[in-house]
Amino acid sequence: MKKMSVQKLCVTALLTALVCVTTAAIQIPIPLGYMHLGNVMILIAGVYFGPEIGLLAGGIGSALADLLTGFAVWVVPTLLIKSLMGYAIGRIAWGRGEAPMRKPQRIAMANAAGILIMIAGYTIFGGVIYGSVVAGISQVPGLTLEGVLAIVIFSVIYAGAGAVLPKKA
Repeated sequence: MKKMSVQKLCVTALLTALVCVTTAAIQIPIPLGYMHLGNVMILIAGVYFGPEIGLLAGGIGSALADLLTGFAVWVVPTLLIKSLMGYAIGRIAWGRGEAPMRKPQRIAMANAAGILIMIAGYTIFGGVIYGSVVAGISQVPGLTLEGVLAIVIFSVIYAGAGAVLPKKA
């Protein structure tokens, strides 16, 4: 196993905390769960810091938020879904290792894939946990809205960051 530098460990810990706080701070009820802004931070973690940090921050931060806010039944599914989501976003955005800051098409694909993973994962696990396909599917509209809002907010942040990033990334 490759050692993690102190800098990478600190960034990962900070992003994990930000995912947890943005997930737990504002929760809007939807069937079987809640909408939140934590996905914006997962998009940021994966796109700006890569698949490893996206995986750790997305999975651990989201699972902690579920544990701390009374959704303990969702901790393990959330850990799996959000870890995969963060990893996929980072892997697609970073491609073969090059920073994606000036590759908007790749970032758009990464964000869409991440949100689709989230929607599919919660739909499947909702059906399993509550023993009903209908229960799982009942989440789709809320999760879709949550995902679209996350991409829109991320896009505003990305556009703002693009204005201050060096032209040669």
